[in-house]
Amino acid sequence: MLNSSSIYIIILIIALLIIFLVIFFIRKDKKHKPLSTLTGLSLMFVLAGIIFGDNRWIGYSLIGIGIILTIIDIINKKKK
Repeated sequence: MLNSSSIYIIILIIALLIIFLVIFFIRKDKKHKPLSTLTGLSLMFVLAGIIFGDNRWIGYSLIGIGIILTIIDIINKKKK
């Protein structure tokens, strides 16, 4: 059975993987593009979720919001 610290680590790895995939797959040219507003905001939510991870409801909620914003940003960029 996974303990709480293992769950936090798994969520962190998944969130960072999603952010990496967003940055890696959306960049088609080699030029440096700044992060979009939604990507930066989602990164802040994920980091806040990690920082406030002592309270599970707050930590998981913030990480979930960050992941949802990342998915919305991916969908918006795919449409363009």
